[in-house]
Amino acid sequence: MLRLLGQAVGQSVDDASRRPKPSDRKFRSPAVEQLILEVCAKIADPGLAGLFANCFPNALDTTVEPGTFEGKPDTVVITGDIPAMWLRDASAQVWPYLGLAAKDDALREVLEGVIRRETRCLLIDPYANAFMADLDAPPLPWSVHDKTVMKRGVGERKYELDSLCYPIRLACGYWKQTGDTQPFDAPWRDAMKLVVATMRVQQRKHNPGPYRFQRASRRVTETLSHDGYGNPVKAVGLIASGFRPSDDACTYPFLVPSNLFAVTSLRQLAEMAAAILHDYALANDAQALATEVEAALPEYATAKRPGGTIWAYEVDGFGRQLLMDDANVPSLLALPYLESSPDEQIYERTRAFVWSEQDPWYFKGSASEGIGGPHEGANMIWPMSQIIYALTAGRGPGSGMEIRHMLTLLQASAAGTGFMHESYSKNNVHKFTRPWFAWANSLFGELIVRLAATRPDLLR
Repeated sequence: MLRLLGQAVGQSVDDASRRPKPSDRKFRSPAVEQLILEVCAKIADPGLAGLFANCFPNALDTTVEPGTFEGKPDTVVITGDIPAMWLRDASAQVWPYLGLAAKDDALREVLEGVIRRETRCLLIDPYANAFMADLDAPPLPWSVHDKTVMKRGVGERKYELDSLCYPIRLACGYWKQTGDTQPFDAPWRDAMKLVVATMRVQQRKHNPGPYRFQRASRRVTETLSHDGYGNPVKAVGLIASGFRPSDDACTYPFLVPSNLFAVTSLRQLAEMAAAILHDYALANDAQALATEVEAALPEYATAKRPGGTIWAYEVDGFGRQLLMDDANVPSLLALPYLESSPDEQIYERTRAFVWSEQDPWYFKGSASEGIGGPHEGANMIWPMSQIIYALTAGRGPGSGMEIRHMLTLLQASAAGTGFMHESYSKNNVHKFTRPWFAWANSLFGELIVRLAATRPDLLR
């Protein structure tokens, strides 16, 4: 019966498939293919099932480039239509496959290769956000004339605090799911020490540190002010970031969701350093930094509103605050998704604020509603925000309706292409950016897998 059901589901999914033909796929995992069949069997709407079947394997189908380096796995993960590896995007693109790694050794090896490649990248430059697939290749065309210190292999050098956190998140998730400690060798230890040291420098307690970045551009979000250092901050224990996870320049360098994410990541690193490396100095250093940042957050990173305290998006330590959210993760909306929401009541008030017209980057039109950001500008909604809204809906009264509403909007946002996009017009789903944006595809696949496991009634 299961085999016949799989055949029937497979036929309906194949009818809507926009995947590359099997011979053109970068990597094939039997465990992933089996999960696609199992999940699709729980989805009543063939259109939604087809969308999931396209999106969930997209990173493996089109963006991974498995290889070896010095006899060990080495996996490049490009973002999609930009042929470079962002540390954040790469970690997020393969994240939904971690739970299957123990069932598929070849998949586990691909994931090990991602961790090892990210280790190499961090050791090249912890201030870079993107690296070339071929580390001997020239940088991305728009980075060639940037005023910063470009190193071999760097694609773009926008310092983003979350780019230091995501490799830790992936490494910890891999370890928890597989029990494998092979990737956590001497180079990984050195990379993690460099991550913690970089975060400490970017607390800017004595000076702005060595990182500077300027780019000739008509868009102010493409460059850092004040001779490439960004706006000044008061040293209060928080960690500065030059750019947001959208690759847009921070207005105020203490990016709050990234600092909350850093607390989680540093504690994960402390656990791994002690349990795997037996490096208690690194463990204590990571834990101490996490504690310092955590203590500063409620004092300097919150804002008083008529309905109660919420998290600000960015602050400078002097009292200036930016109240908004951006669709890219880490975002304020995504804090529980990243296990980085230490106060449930503050989060719920923040969630209500950012998903409303009080947030300047929340848009609601004739076609949809959701959060965007300066990267694509006014009236452009990012499906990523709608996916995160569903992932953080909880199980309270009305959450089922919220999730179903997001599924309807997300299905419409694909505009018949079979995939998620970077952004689309609030009034016209056919006006979208980036038809091949693998991070959004992975995140959508993760949502459907989670619903199939925890709330299958919402898919029926």
